[in-house]
Amino acid sequence: MTSSEIRQTFIDFFKSKQHAVVQSAPVVPLDDPTLLFINAGMNQFKDVFLGTGTREYTRAVDSQKCIRVSGKHNDLEEVGPSPNHHTFFEMLGNWSFGDYYKAEAIKWAWELMTGVFGFEKAKLYATVFTDDDESFELWKSETDIDPSHISRHGHKDNFWEMGDTGPCGPCTEIHYDLGEPAPGCEPIENDGPNTDSGRYMELWNLVFIQYHRDENGDLHDLPATHVDTGGGLERFCRVLQKVDSNYETDLFQPIIQEIADKSGVPYISPSAGGAEKDYIPHRAIADHLRMLAFSIADGALPGNEGRGYVLRRVLRRAARFIRQLGIEGSFLADLVPVLVKTMGGHFTELKDRQKHIETVIRAEEEAFIRTLDKGLAQFEEASAGSSIFGKDAFRLYDTFGFPLDLTQQMARERGISVDVEGFNKAMAEAKEKSRAASHFVQDGGEFEVITQGNHSEFVGYDHLAAKGAIRMLKVLDDADVEGDEKHPVPEEAPSSRVAIVLEKTPFYAESGGQVADYGTIRGSELNLLVTDVRQEGDRRVHYCTVRRWPTKEHGLPGVVEAAVDVERRTNILPHHTTTHLLQAALRKVLGEHVTQAGSRVTPDYMTFDFTHFEKLTPEQTAEVEGMVNQAIREDHPVTAQIMGIEEAKAGGAMALFGEKYGDVVRVIKIGDKGEVSQELCGGTHMSRTGEAGLFRLEGESAISAGVRRLECTAGAAAYKKMAEEREALDRVAEVIGSRGSDPAEKAAKLLEQQKKLEKEIERLKKAALQGSVDFLKDWGEEIEHADGNVLVVSGVYEAASDRDSLAAAADKITEELVKAKKSGVGLVGNEVDGTFMFACTVTDDLIKRGVQAGKLVGAVAKKAGGGGGGKPSFATAGSKQIDTAFAVLKNRSEIKKLVEGML
Repeated sequence: MTSSEIRQTFIDFFKSKQHAVVQSAPVVPLDDPTLLFINAGMNQFKDVFLGTGTREYTRAVDSQKCIRVSGKHNDLEEVGPSPNHHTFFEMLGNWSFGDYYKAEAIKWAWELMTGVFGFEKAKLYATVFTDDDESFELWKSETDIDPSHISRHGHKDNFWEMGDTGPCGPCTEIHYDLGEPAPGCEPIENDGPNTDSGRYMELWNLVFIQYHRDENGDLHDLPATHVDTGGGLERFCRVLQKVDSNYETDLFQPIIQEIADKSGVPYISPSAGGAEKDYIPHRAIADHLRMLAFSIADGALPGNEGRGYVLRRVLRRAARFIRQLGIEGSFLADLVPVLVKTMGGHFTELKDRQKHIETVIRAEEEAFIRTLDKGLAQFEEASAGSSIFGKDAFRLYDTFGFPLDLTQQMARERGISVDVEGFNKAMAEAKEKSRAASHFVQDGGEFEVITQGNHSEFVGYDHLAAKGAIRMLKVLDDADVEGDEKHPVPEEAPSSRVAIVLEKTPFYAESGGQVADYGTIRGSELNLLVTDVRQEGDRRVHYCTVRRWPTKEHGLPGVVEAAVDVERRTNILPHHTTTHLLQAALRKVLGEHVTQAGSRVTPDYMTFDFTHFEKLTPEQTAEVEGMVNQAIREDHPVTAQIMGIEEAKAGGAMALFGEKYGDVVRVIKIGDKGEVSQELCGGTHMSRTGEAGLFRLEGESAISAGVRRLECTAGAAAYKKMAEEREALDRVAEVIGSRGSDPAEKAAKLLEQQKKLEKEIERLKKAALQGSVDFLKDWGEEIEHADGNVLVVSGVYEAASDRDSLAAAADKITEELVKAKKSGVGLVGNEVDGTFMFACTVTDDLIKRGVQAGKLVGAVAKKAGGGGGGKPSFATAGSKQIDTAFAVLKNRSEIKKLVEGML
């Protein structure tokens, strides 16, 4: 059976058992910032097990794309040497949500494996949890497995838990006897499943979720029981296709053979007598290609942090194996078509985003190749001893882009170690230096408690002013604010700047890309200008400039009023709401790989960073801008709801990866049911999209590999920008005389006329040059020499008004020298825009005799207090000492001596 047939047979079998066929979730969990990659089939159903979500079905079957290359699920080092470890794999699974349980799950698993797939019963073994008597007996009663092939195992092997607390339960696993230990493993007497011999390979795990573990570690029965199973497609294929490793299956062989064909290095498996160099590079490259292609197709991009850095590590590991095959340039992207051909039938996202995948991989690979050779040379120096020092490993990482695990891999191949502790220390020191360089210290003081009670209650979603007590005060340094005539610093004030924590506040603290509110805090004898607000732990701190301060006798007021600058907040709102509209439009126009990578929301503009590898076409830009403005005209309601994070994700709300969310989140929905947009967001928003009025895309740029930035305006800022452009256009129309006609058409005609005039001016300059000076006769100084006389032609060319005309004069001298069949030098100069410019030419035959234009003009300019140089045949130089330069160039005998010195 082919891999496609095995996958489809699994799905069809459970479909016949009334299971809903569910699509694989994206391998990049864009709605779950707590998870780098989907690493198990149960991830997309986590909310069901937690009791925070439901599905319209109670039975499901799927083939889930999974990546395990980080955290406790990290198989990266094993990829290549191991016959069955991968960074990317498919998890076949069937599910019951409060429907059937152990009996059906065990019975159907056995039926599928032996009755449909035809696995040899004598080679199948079942493991159960030590205390799970029910499953142990069900294997005997519901199947015809050899009873001696059923064994009990402990918590480590046969008890599944989602986390330290939460849903959990026993599991039963089906293992296959491969007949002999894995390569490099010793035989074990009375061997069986869950040993270190590698002879018994786990194929399928059936998890029975029946308990909830509380914070004390105690187990409680769940109100409903669930089944969660997972079987590796690659392992199924290995056994059913009768090959000795997953890499010999039809999931990998097309890619591996393509690698061998393109590199010219044949693939020889261990069973065929291949040494490690004959198969490890091919296997690792094929595996890493799959991981990269699927993650990029689902929206991930290489980067320096989090998920992005995992991709970068994997790609650079692959690039190093590619170099081991003798390939110097970009290679990995060229393998994408064969992967699409192999797996794109079932996973159509590979076909749909093939160009995007190739572009991302090629750009990232080429960027690493530029530093790879230098890094390898540095590694050679660092690996001279028995261990690589931590500082050297960090330099490989910091300067040459070598991830630590790549350095460790290369070190293992040499039989040496890496000082990981020293690497971590060097990393920590570098981070501390970076923090110290960028950290702005407000002051070294502590907050003084003014009144007791709750503090920092935020009421700014619904109110722009609030009254309450001052809870804490901190005096800041006087450094930045000295006051002015209108607002002098009060003599009684302890400083020109203070930090205040209030009982309640309407001020938004900068977060999520949105800038902080400005405004005032006023009370009896107190007037503070709020210039920044930050969330520091559980405190919302208002940084203020003092305008008025009470005397010591009067004391701080018991109640103050905090008021937000209404105009500023009003101008911020449309910029934030339109970021949500913009992301929705970009995903529709460019594809669902687009995700937000950052933003900056201000009263005057907003920037939106997003994952995409190409500049938008003019058509795409117009379509995106048009969709946002259409949503504004449709005047959709904008609502905020507070809910559990699992409920929010189950409802389709998008999260910004890298942001930390609590168990309870705020969801901004645009549209009656959130059909336009749903995002987790703590920012401030309009109540309806129509309040934005207008949205404009002002510009686009690339800020890093795979991340683009859009600059936008909305609301009053967009109208202001439009009005300024209209005013500027009116002025242009006035200047070029296009009132009543198309100014662009008139400007194009004027430019065409200008080009014609410039050509005419150039023609006239050349004509003037032809008749103005007889260079050889008027300026020539001859040097007599045994190898042939040399004519040195030099002088101030006053007709030159720019560099081009100077260069033309020098070229004209060369032409005349060649026509006269003379060897010679041309050196001319004149003042051009406040600088004395020199231009020098040398005939070709004289270059061979040691005279070079670059050296000559540099020496002349140096005498004039300047400098310059260029090619042997033509060069330029300049000097700001204009009078000196005139004198130097007029001294032909001195220039003649310089030329003589070069012959």
